Amino acid sequence: MIRNVLGSVLALVGAAAAVLSPFRDWYDGRPGRDYRVAELFSGITASRSGPLDSILLAFLFAALLTVAGVVLRSRLLVAAAGVVVLGFTVLWMVRQGESVGSLAIAGDGSGLGWGVAEAAAGGVLLLLGAAVMPGRHGAGRRLARKRRDQPYTAPGSEHPDTWPPTQEPGPSVQTSTLPEPEPELYTGPDPAERHGPAPDGRDTAPYPVAPDETPDKAPDADGRPNG
Repeated sequence: MIRNVLGSVLALVGAAAAVLSPFRDWYDGRPGRDYRVAELFSGITASRSGPLDSILLAFLFAALLTVAGVVLRSRLLVAAAGVVVLGFTVLWMVRQGESVGSLAIAGDGSGLGWGVAEAAAGGVLLLLGAAVMPGRHGAGRRLARKRRDQPYTAPGSEHPDTWPPTQEPGPSVQTSTLPEPEPELYTGPDPAERHGPAPDGRDTAPYPVAPDETPDKAPDADGRPNG
């Protein structure tokens, strides 16, 4: 947050300095707004330009890029504005040096003026603002990290088995108003599966009647059973 505010302030100050620089003297008392943009590519002349075809127009475009970059938190737009300001300033210095033979700084007001220095400083501030700003990707990473650090919230009743996120069983899905049946506490073998006489003193109803497997008495020699 602090980096974003500091970068935005630097960018806006740099854009303001760039827009105000054409109203100051650039060379030999001639303000920057008197130089046409076309002269930066064809050569400096003594003719004056209007406000819509001067260097001021390029710097106004850079200011619009700066405002858009600050609003959208786009480092690319702010850096592009700085490149525009510095590019036009350096291109003017090259054409002006070709026109007069050399660039000089004099204390009597001749030579390079404060307008050029202000434009160059504005471009540098724009680039610094773009470097300081975290940008949208940095803000998105901080937001994702903040969300990741927050604890999970338990889901509502419409998703009863989705908590916790470790795929462990969730709360009961029972929707009936009746109480849940209690499990039987007896853990021994099923009495119905046992055979043989029931223990003394216990109910014989659960125990099935087992056939008497004791062999009959052996018959005698006449074929009649003993007994």
